[in-house]
Amino acid sequence: MRTRLPETGTDWETLQAEMRAYAEDDADWRAGRTAVYVFNAGEDVLRVAKDAYRMFMSENGLGAARAFPSLKRMEADVVGFGLDLLGAPEDAVGDMTSGGTESILMAVKTCRDWWRARGRDVAGAEILAPQSAHPAFDKAAALLSLKVVRVPVRSDFQADVAAMEQAVTDRTLMLVGSAPCFPYGVIDPIGELGGLAETKDLWLHVDACVGGYFAPFARMNGIDLPAFDFQVPAVRSISADLHKYGYAAKGASTVFYRNASLREHQLFQFSGWPCGTMVTPTLAGTRPGGAIAAAWAVMKYLGIDGYRAKARAVVEAREALSEGIAAIDGMRLWGQPKLGLMTFGSDDADIFAVADIMAAKGWVSARIDPPRGIHLMLSPAHLATVDDYLSDLRDAAARVRRNDLTSASAGGSYN
Repeated sequence: MRTRLPETGTDWETLQAEMRAYAEDDADWRAGRTAVYVFNAGEDVLRVAKDAYRMFMSENGLGAARAFPSLKRMEADVVGFGLDLLGAPEDAVGDMTSGGTESILMAVKTCRDWWRARGRDVAGAEILAPQSAHPAFDKAAALLSLKVVRVPVRSDFQADVAAMEQAVTDRTLMLVGSAPCFPYGVIDPIGELGGLAETKDLWLHVDACVGGYFAPFARMNGIDLPAFDFQVPAVRSISADLHKYGYAAKGASTVFYRNASLREHQLFQFSGWPCGTMVTPTLAGTRPGGAIAAAWAVMKYLGIDGYRAKARAVVEAREALSEGIAAIDGMRLWGQPKLGLMTFGSDDADIFAVADIMAAKGWVSARIDPPRGIHLMLSPAHLATVDDYLSDLRDAAARVRRNDLTSASAGGSYN
């Protein structure tokens, strides 16, 4: 892995050409052919994010209170926007993080330390989650000496609250629900999980990393969604990613708490070194000012009307794709998604072989198993590519059936 740094510098024009050459084999996400990793809301939104990021790329969120009050003000606005969208009470609080994994990690850490402060033995304690919950909970548990207990989902791919109730023990600290879950794009019954959390006196975290900046606008557009946010009284924390359907530059998420007394257990403080007391709200010390500024600028640029328009385009794309997929013999959706994620499979063809052909045609997507399926995370730009996608999908499915093709892929992969 060792590579020697050049003895002399290289001019920028040459470096740009080299970088463009490196990118020749990258996914063509600008053409709407990538349904994972990138959230394409249009060149105008991308330009706002880039320009805002550049304006504050050298500023450091670690010094927001002392040196860069501009960042403190912008972060406060962004957090306030999120709290308002997610039905938070007046004393709710939150912070920006680098992404969904950090937001989830901070919520788990906060829950653990809150219980510890109440006298609970938290060593090896448990997080109870549906099988569909994001692996970030397992990563958090591994780092915090906790354990995740995963419970199979119902036939509709939502969390099985009755089964989760049976799995609660005196070691359980946290219940997890997703809004929506990543694999199937369905929203767990957060209200029912809230009832269980209240009955058992447990912390309920809602992973709305995908839906936190989508579902509120979809609801404004008339999509019938269940209560999933702070409107459910038992919800103590929520994670929501700005760099997903908030369309901000990458490295931007949010974690929210019902009140400030809960968030106190998120903070890190240390004074046993020569530079005095250091306090950080999240995992990172230095935080990129560009990510904060880009999130603020995009949110202000789009506003409620802009986000509603983007949500409408994504839902239209999903509905058109759903209708087209259902019209292909043997193809069907897994679950009943209402937002921007969807997964589909086949009753009579190897869906991973279909995915192989689609990948060869330039379509980039994830796969899930079980059940075996092709996973799509849609952006507004995908509305323009629906017909092309369905045409290629019909061809791929026909080729797999005609030639009885199978895939060497053993399971789904997000990598």
